Amino acid sequence: MLLRLAYLSVTNAFALLRLLAVSDRDKDVEILALRHQIAVLERQLGKTRPRFCPGDRAFLAAMLHRLPRDVLARFRLLVRPETVLRWHRDLLARRHAARSRPNRPGQPRTVPSIRLLVLRLASDNPCWGYRRIHGELLVLGIRTAASTVWEILQQAGFDPAPERASTYLG
Repeated sequence: MLLRLAYLSVTNAFALLRLLAVSDRDKDVEILALRHQIAVLERQLGKTRPRFCPGDRAFLAAMLHRLPRDVLARFRLLVRPETVLRWHRDLLARRHAARSRPNRPGQPRTVPSIRLLVLRLASDNPCWGYRRIHGELLVLGIRTAASTVWEILQQAGFDPAPERASTYLG
């Protein structure tokens, strides 16, 4: 898509350079010819709508978004002016979303100090299960899920509480 957008930009830049040497009368004739071609295409398409690829949408949105709605309404476009403005909003939203996306997807990792505290509570209190440890963490003001406590215990190789409690001699 990026390559297509670059291609469209370069070809349109050359088209703009070509227009600098053309008289206003010739430009008006070209505009009328292009409008007629659009009318022919609309007639041939009938009720089916034209499909634009993402590069075409981005190019049209970038070119036309600064124009006022009344000016856009006078243009002979294959899409409504609201559609062009929506494409521009979507383009900006995707750009913002890409910049604000975290580098790593998913939940953030558990803080190492919380992991150490869970392991210490499990080793100091062998009859406590992951739910009891989770409750004690909540009392201490540490908000974490019970499933996170369970995962920490599983990764550290702790058996479930009833099996640990039977080996406890205290």
